[in-house]
Amino acid sequence: MNTRDRLLLLLKNNEGSWISGEAIGKKLDISRNAVSKHVKNLRLHGYDIVSAPHKGYRLSAGSDVVSPDEIRDGLLTDVMGKKEIVWFKETGSTNIEAKRLADGGAEEGTLVIADNQLSGRGRLGRTWFSSQGQGIFLSIVLRPRLAPMKAARITLMTAVAVAETLISQTGILPTIKWPNDILVNQKKVAGILTELSADMDVVNHVIVGMGLNVNTDVIDFPREIRPLATSIHAETGKIWSRRKLIQAFLKNFEQYYRTMLEGDFEGVMKQWKALSGIIGKEVAVSMVNRKVMGMVLDVDGEGFLILKDRDGTLHRILSGDVHL
Repeated sequence: MNTRDRLLLLLKNNEGSWISGEAIGKKLDISRNAVSKHVKNLRLHGYDIVSAPHKGYRLSAGSDVVSPDEIRDGLLTDVMGKKEIVWFKETGSTNIEAKRLADGGAEEGTLVIADNQLSGRGRLGRTWFSSQGQGIFLSIVLRPRLAPMKAARITLMTAVAVAETLISQTGILPTIKWPNDILVNQKKVAGILTELSADMDVVNHVIVGMGLNVNTDVIDFPREIRPLATSIHAETGKIWSRRKLIQAFLKNFEQYYRTMLEGDFEGVMKQWKALSGIIGKEVAVSMVNRKVMGMVLDVDGEGFLILKDRDGTLHRILSGDVHL
């Protein structure tokens, strides 16, 4: 264990209590200047460490850090998050950073995570609101042995993993809005953005991005999206550990990803349909240049929405905005 990690462990063991720089120096056999240097480094990685004259240093109780070390500590996966984890205090887009790593040969399971996104993206070039240190903004590099035409399955199984994480960890009962949103009480709590790099018949890599509003207060959302967005905190009145939610999501994600690659996508779709509740509903689907209204008959194994309009015509739709 290096000096930085020993200092972090010491602060954690005294979480919420003051410990002087002199005492830290003696325990770690380093100078007070070295203590200050390592504290500065920990702060840069998101740890809320308070300092005061004649008192020393104190790690704030309940400090919610999503650094690589914190995510790996207690992570119950074999691949996801067990490879490289790249953490940013602030970045434009975790998907863009993950794509850069994937283009450079990053292994499957590489995780990019940020405390804040300045240019978080959704489908159709839309922006995703981010609040510093209050949400989860992450992207995963995948290299599936999968035909490009089946890549949409990854978005569907990711939605199931997010929804089940919310159910198991928070007790919230979410619904999946086709194709890639997670709603609670008809308000968006999470979004998924899947981006594919492929040749004609082979997938090079897939970047799965996920944004989840965790501890954002309602008044912190921009006024224009308050009727449309929510957070776990807004729904429960509690503050939640982002680290634990990330770990639970990665475990669920890996489980469903493995199930999909092993050929049991039917089981994934069964759970997706149960969580979406969209089958049999009358909807309007707005696309780039047209709008279709009718009843949803199914969502097929490639992620297409099967809709029967009022004239009896069947429509197979890959992407669009759905309104009940």
